[in-house]
Amino acid sequence: MDREAGSAEQKEITERPKWDNKAQYLLSCIGFAVGLGNVWRFPYLCQTYGGGAFLIPYAIALVFEGLPLLHMELAIGQRLRMGSVGVWNSMSPFMGGLGVASLVVSFLVGLFYNMILAWILWYFFHSFQSPLPWSYCPLNMNHTGYVAECEQSSPVNYFWYRETLNITPDIESSGSLQWWLVLCLASAWCLVYICFIRGIETIGKAIYVTVTFPYLVLTIFLVRALTLSGASDGLIYLFTPNWETLKNPQVWLDAATQIFFSLSLAFGGLIAFSSYNPQKNNCERDALIVGCVNSFTSIYASIPIFAILGFKANENYNDCRNWNILKLTNAFNIGDENITLENYNHWFNHLNATDPLEVESLSLKTCDLQTFLDESASGTGLAFIVFTEAVIQMPGSQVWAVLFFVMLFSLGLSSMFGNLEGVLTPLLDLHMIPPWIPKEIFTGLICLTSFTVALIFTLGSGNYWLEIFNSFVGSMPLLIIAFFEIISVVYIYGINRFNDDIEWMTGRRPNIYWQATWRFISPFMLLVVFLAYVVIEAEKQPTYNAWNPDFVNFPLADVLHYPEWVSTICVLLSVLPCLYIGEGNANTFSQIKSRQDNILEKNISLLPKAGAEYHFCAYI
Repeated sequence: MDREAGSAEQKEITERPKWDNKAQYLLSCIGFAVGLGNVWRFPYLCQTYGGGAFLIPYAIALVFEGLPLLHMELAIGQRLRMGSVGVWNSMSPFMGGLGVASLVVSFLVGLFYNMILAWILWYFFHSFQSPLPWSYCPLNMNHTGYVAECEQSSPVNYFWYRETLNITPDIESSGSLQWWLVLCLASAWCLVYICFIRGIETIGKAIYVTVTFPYLVLTIFLVRALTLSGASDGLIYLFTPNWETLKNPQVWLDAATQIFFSLSLAFGGLIAFSSYNPQKNNCERDALIVGCVNSFTSIYASIPIFAILGFKANENYNDCRNWNILKLTNAFNIGDENITLENYNHWFNHLNATDPLEVESLSLKTCDLQTFLDESASGTGLAFIVFTEAVIQMPGSQVWAVLFFVMLFSLGLSSMFGNLEGVLTPLLDLHMIPPWIPKEIFTGLICLTSFTVALIFTLGSGNYWLEIFNSFVGSMPLLIIAFFEIISVVYIYGINRFNDDIEWMTGRRPNIYWQATWRFISPFMLLVVFLAYVVIEAEKQPTYNAWNPDFVNFPLADVLHYPEWVSTICVLLSVLPCLYIGEGNANTFSQIKSRQDNILEKNISLLPKAGAEYHFCAYI
């Protein structure tokens, strides 16, 4: 019986699905790591914190925090050939909860991440209209003028907040389900399911398009953006270093968190992807490739983004000065051809010196290029407001809008593959699914469940809830998970054992760089980032920006405090995944542990028979 059981288990690990080739695996990891944050978060941080100066703390965080954790996750997944729950439960019954925590985070992040894809689909469908629907204000009910909310704000704001979100004035007013968003959300989940229906077999095919296409679009945007007037102003603004910002501790904190979240560490998806590798694979080289490509993409995406934003700033700057020129020519009876954009400053100084009271009475606008360049935004604000406004001003705006939103959708879709893999692989590996349920059906049930829960984001208050999930699910839990991951490998399982396993897989022992970062530097950096995050959040008053047309200072955001019941939910979202970490989880997974011990013995049987120096075994 024992021989038959061992033979069955050996067959199970032998028959585990594998990537068709190395390119599929690397593209899948790159697609999971390179996401929407590379396009709309990194450029914002670079602009906010001194342009090129931000690259210094970013590079330090990559070298001493990002790459070591990335290498570690790829190595343990490849060695044990299991998902996140199986990997950590095998290393120690006390740490099995790490995998469950990663699973929960991946599930929760997938809920709101796919809602962003639904918004992108909505904008994509409208990008074929001419003119673009966010380029003008609609008429009011009586057709006697424009809608007041649009006139007071702007067409791009109105289309986003009213036509797309139909947002409520506060989070307590939930509003109704927006049917157009429900359809877009259903479409997004259907596309994810179709691409994921047979696991890595279908992912491996789709990934060729979803990962490579964004680079093609970014290159097209780069060529076009560099030919726009004012593009150089945007690039100079972005990359001119302001070394004084490096004295701000917030810069270093944001750099550390950006590289951490950008690489999609602690989600479990990277562990799952690497588990489909042959065990004799150079995971060290893979980590370096994925990490460097991810960082290169962030910098590469910043160039066309800010070249276009520089063009937008110049257009707004010139519109401002043209408005002032019209005022001056009418007030002083000057010929229209006399005052131009080129000599505007000369004329303004001359008229202000000769008749300052008259000039003051005109209430001229303050036109400053630096001010327009300072109008930064990140996240949905950059994608659906700032960038859409810039696209309007570009010749052939429909083409650029279509390309932009297809690119965003491709980036988001490839990241969703990793999120879903981080949920499904642990459940499949632990045989928690009845054998009579086909994998395709179970995948469909996961997608259907996610779609149903995510309907909260299609309410009128949905955007407020999405911001809560984004802020609290994908922050503190991931930092805690990553910290305990590295502690588990180095100090519970044993760094020497881990080094032996990597030497067996790659043919060489990890060098002093990996040793120092795994043992000391990375845990210390994670602990510092976590403590700094907690201190900063504790000092903040939990508030959110509400869009309220009745607000006295509209179109400025109405800054409101969260109700107590919402604040409680925020705390739960931060704490819930972390509850699975620790000794108490051993009881929860006591039945699973015996299965994992058997799987671990199966892995040990694959080691070279020279054996004594290779100690890969469960922690007792």
